[in-house]
Amino acid sequence: MTFIEVVTESDRREFLQFPVRLYKNEKNWIRPLDKDIEEVFDKEKNKFFRHGEACRWILKNDKGETVARVAAFINKKTAKSTQYVTGGMGFFESINDQHVANTLFDRCKQWLSERGMECMEGPINFGERMKWWGLLVDGFVEPNYCTPYHFAYYRSLFETYGFKEYFKQFTFHRLVSDPLPALYADKADRIARDPRYTFESIKKSQLEKYAEDFREIYNKAWGKHTGVAEITKAIALTQMKQMKPVMDEDLIWYAYHDGKPVGFFIMIPELNQLFKHLNGQFNWWAKIVFMYHKLTGSCKKMFGVVFGIVPEFQGRGLEGAIVMAAAKRIQPMAKYTEFEMNWIGDFNPKMVHICEQVGGKVVKTHITYRYNFDPSKEHFRHPVIE
Repeated sequence: MTFIEVVTESDRREFLQFPVRLYKNEKNWIRPLDKDIEEVFDKEKNKFFRHGEACRWILKNDKGETVARVAAFINKKTAKSTQYVTGGMGFFESINDQHVANTLFDRCKQWLSERGMECMEGPINFGERMKWWGLLVDGFVEPNYCTPYHFAYYRSLFETYGFKEYFKQFTFHRLVSDPLPALYADKADRIARDPRYTFESIKKSQLEKYAEDFREIYNKAWGKHTGVAEITKAIALTQMKQMKPVMDEDLIWYAYHDGKPVGFFIMIPELNQLFKHLNGQFNWWAKIVFMYHKLTGSCKKMFGVVFGIVPEFQGRGLEGAIVMAAAKRIQPMAKYTEFEMNWIGDFNPKMVHICEQVGGKVVKTHITYRYNFDPSKEHFRHPVIE
């Protein structure tokens, strides 16, 4: 077998095309947009290259056929944030062959070890946690936008090699028309009636304001968590601008207490319901097809991108109040019929409880694994958020 580092345009095309062939008979797989994958490895577009590095490979058999692909990367801001200095691996795709998978994992291990890493986490993204994170192990239905879909046999490939569970990520589903459970709604209503609290949906004309509010809430709610770096003003604004073309103002909500931002609930139309018609492309014709499906209401599902409440306001009912404020706007519109809350870590029992309280049921489970290069060292799970 031969490893080829992805450098040339031909290599990049093969990195994108291999999964297309691999999943050609998998009805629920939705091809990601090529540009979304390529931007992860673009030093001009991915700001994580400012404090990290990445490498990706294609593995070919003796016949010259691609049988697997993988990437490895280091985020220097978070590498030392846990018990072991940890790098990442991701964008793993492979035929069902343990030897092939082991060859990929060994290459990632070697590359990371040479750069001082003691452990690798995967499959993950060289970027924010909300994209391309975790291995799908349950719920093999159509994936949400930028959410990994995998073959069931991948779990065995990872665990046989020696990867151990670091945490699980749940996707919760509920129908938009379902009312909030009575006890939860009552608590949320008490918060909503308090004049110190206000709730508002985003306005595209004021993206800089909402980007800064997002940054303030995110860094307080998430920035101190293990393995999560605080985001800068520039990154927050970039993320907002990236969302703008697909943003529905009715789906992004902020909570304020005495005028200060204390919570957000960010949803977008579930874009894979539109992108699945584009075969991975986003050229001029694909944009026409995209707009057709967007304007004709093909997308009936909302997708929860991220939910954040600053620590001192958690557990007071604010979580429910912001959901209720959004529901009062969204439910009468009947524009969307389904809602999925993505990326709820099992290390965050409060958020798991909130999702259950609002009537959500787990429909997909991803696992983020870790592999210690020294097998004699103790394995740790992600610390639980109290």
